[in-house]
Amino acid sequence: MKILHTADWHLGKKLEQCERTEEHQDFLDWLIEKLRAECIDVLIIAGDVFDTGSPSNTALEQYYHFLRMVKDTCCREVVIIGGNHDSISTLNAPKALLKYFNVHIVGGVPEVFTEQIIPIHDQQGKLELVVCAVPFLRDRDIRLSISGESNEEREQRIKQGISDHYHRFVEHITTYKEANVPVIATGHLFAAGSTTSESEKEIHVGNLGQVHGDHFPVEFNYIALGHIHRPQLVNRMEHIRYSGSPIPLSFSENEDRKQVLILEFQAGTLISLVPHEVPCGRKLIRIKGDLESVKRKLLALEDPGLKYKPWVEVQVETETAILDLDQQLAQIQAEKPFIERFFPRQNRTRQHKTLDAFQEELALKDLTPKAVFVKRCESKVAEEEFPELMKTFEEALELMGQKAE
Repeated sequence: MKILHTADWHLGKKLEQCERTEEHQDFLDWLIEKLRAECIDVLIIAGDVFDTGSPSNTALEQYYHFLRMVKDTCCREVVIIGGNHDSISTLNAPKALLKYFNVHIVGGVPEVFTEQIIPIHDQQGKLELVVCAVPFLRDRDIRLSISGESNEEREQRIKQGISDHYHRFVEHITTYKEANVPVIATGHLFAAGSTTSESEKEIHVGNLGQVHGDHFPVEFNYIALGHIHRPQLVNRMEHIRYSGSPIPLSFSENEDRKQVLILEFQAGTLISLVPHEVPCGRKLIRIKGDLESVKRKLLALEDPGLKYKPWVEVQVETETAILDLDQQLAQIQAEKPFIERFFPRQNRTRQHKTLDAFQEELALKDLTPKAVFVKRCESKVAEEEFPELMKTFEEALELMGQKAE
């Protein structure tokens, strides 16, 4: 049996209002061909199918068209879990219909725990795989809300809650393990030691929990994870992996090699785990430095020769605003017509402090809160507003239990 693990499609995702629809469609078309070429039996999508809880009609059309095309391949079963970007109700709405086509949806943790357990049978009806389809775990799923607890206590409870959720499966999968049936778990979370990119939004449970590899039961033969966009192992454990996103979703992912993972089981044993690189359709390039070094680097760029023209993020370090930066970049673009678009950023660098400024900073530490407030008001507030503002500040000091001086 062969299983393909992918995640974090983020259909509908834009990069600063720039559409990525064509790049996503190229990936979906490639994936259909990969399912055929590799004779994949089961496809697992580990969360964040869509970029928002209210996906566009275009994103929905891509999703349903893809599921329709899967039925023309040898892939017999599809397992999809919800991620932190996905709407549970949006994913679950066609659940009953899609199940008829052997597409299993677990948008959120169901009321009946065992509905997360999905048995996969071969064409003769013999059980050959079990998937524990765990979606993104929200607060209510692990019931950890306790008033008055510290951040450390809360973090420990979250870790324990996630671990407990996975360990609840053990009693339900024991008979499968005894029969030498492989068991795969899914997850959409932030595992400790993972290398993130700028495109992952913080998720409450995942970031606080930072689950370690040993928090998962040893009974799982493989754990297919989503949320982190860079493909990687968890705690150097070969069987716990992030597939990563199929296209670069931010400029911080410009050097990533995007991939899907293909697993093969034989007689209940994982005999092969191979990454397959996803073809890159558009190069995202990040250039940093002062204006002169940035211009040199841009002029040294060569056409990568991909299907779509590259987008270039330009981060210019400068002490003062460069008012004609767009015009200067337009001149460079005229010399480098293979660049489709620039994304300029001006990062203001702090000037070196003078001795007088340094002494003033030291003196600031000796001032009372009221004196600091007065100095601030003198430079920022109109004179007629000062008395009323001062009165409010003194009231605030009293409420904080401090003495106004």
